[in-house]
Parts: sequence; structure tokens; C-alpha cells
Amino acid sequence: MLPDITFLHQLADTAAKETLPRFRSSVAVDNKLSHDFDPVTKGDRAAEAAIRDMIESRFPDHGILGEEHGSSGLDRKYVWVIDPIDGTRSFIAGVPLWGTLIGLYERGRAVMGVMDQPFTKERYIADGKTTRLFRPEGEQTLKTSACEKLENAIMFTTSPRIIEGGALKRYDQLESRVKLARYGADCYAFSLVAAGHADIAVESGLQPYDIAALIPLIEQAGGIITNWNGGRPEQGGDIIAAATPDLHAAALRILNG
Repeated sequence: MLPDITFLHQLADTAAKETLPRFRSSVAVDNKLSHDFDPVTKGDRAAEAAIRDMIESRFPDHGILGEEHGSSGLDRKYVWVIDPIDGTRSFIAGVPLWGTLIGLYERGRAVMGVMDQPFTKERYIADGKTTRLFRPEGEQTLKTSACEKLENAIMFTTSPRIIEGGALKRYDQLESRVKLARYGADCYAFSLVAAGHADIAVESGLQPYDIAALIPLIEQAGGIITNWNGGRPEQGGDIIAAATPDLHAAALRILNG
């Protein structure tokens, strides 16, 4: 059984109680890697635990894949995919370009998603039909922009420094074609594409929990999201989201070399 939008709001509210009090505070940071820097905080772990508890209580027959606490029931019809703080580097630097990502797969296909930014009080929800933005002043149904040409496009990526080898060369070629390129927004960039403020979001080396919630946000707002080969993005990897089919096709030709 699919959840209703009330439950999605409840999940986001529960996560915010764990993340927001720790934002711009002296929260301890652990490094998950010995050879690089992959930060995690108590906020990440506590928020995911709270989300999982709610899901397991309401939907005990659903599976869960989370960044911090592993997976269970991945062969089930419905699987929740959780990134409690996407953009932990922004989180620990006091930059409000992070978000809680909660996605739902039905037979491996992303069908519902939440991107919640509690500090700015912006909550993006794809409910299976439409993508909406919820703010204190009200809600808004979102639609991607009508941009069709690269030379008119605003593009985001987290950082070209995390794109490697030949992929970086192709990304650079794409960046040279667009009107404006901006860095550092993580999941927030995809939400901006869904809202029509940006036109392209490009990332490399994503995990499923980095993208699961964002897929329906883009698609249910009218955009296109795939991997760089044009395939489905649910398993992560190198990902591109674009506002229109023509814009997506133009960017994909460059990313495919």
C-alpha cells in the first residue's frame, strides 16, 4: 500500500526534529573514510533512525535502504530509500543547501519523494502525480521551465572536483555551452530544476539514496532525469536532470561524448 501525503509530511517533520537543532551548532563530525572525507553527524544517524522507526511501525511489510543504518527487505514491492542529510558538508559548514531525502520505490521504480529543507522551511513533495512546494505561506504546484537550448540554460553541479577522468572532460564541455553554471547545491539543485528556477542538474557517482527522492520530484514536475547513458536513474551513478526533453537530449549528446 502506498502512503498518503500526510505520512510523508510526518516523516519529514520527524527528521527535522533531529536535524534542525543540530544545524549551525557545535555538532561532532565523524569521518566514514580513512583515505578521504565523508562526514557523518549525530543528526544524520538520529534522523534516519527516526524515519525508519515510523516506516517500520506503519508499513512493516515495506523494505528500507538507508545511508547510515543499512538495508532490509530490498526484494519487497515497496522500498523506502533514505538520505537523512544529503549535503552533510554544507550542513557542517552552516550552509542551508542540504536536505532530508525520503524516496519510495515500487517494484524498483521511484514513485514518491520528499526533499525537506527545514531551515529555509521549504518542503518539496512528489505524491505520485504532482510535485508541490510547501512553505509557511502556502503550497505551490511545480513545473519545470520551458528551456530547450543549452545556451539559455542555468546548470548546477555539486562540484566538478568530484567528477573524474573522461567524465570531467565531457562535463567541462557541457558547462562551456550553458548560460550559467553554479556549484555546491547537492539535492537542492534538483529541487530548483523541479521548481523551474534552474534548468539542468548534473552529478557523478551518486548512490541510490542520493537520488531516489529526487527522481519523482523532477518527473512529476514535467522534467527528464536519467543516467548519462539515458537509462533509468534509480541505481544512481552519473545522473542528469533537465527541464525539457530537447534540453536533456542536447546535454546527453555531450555527456556521451
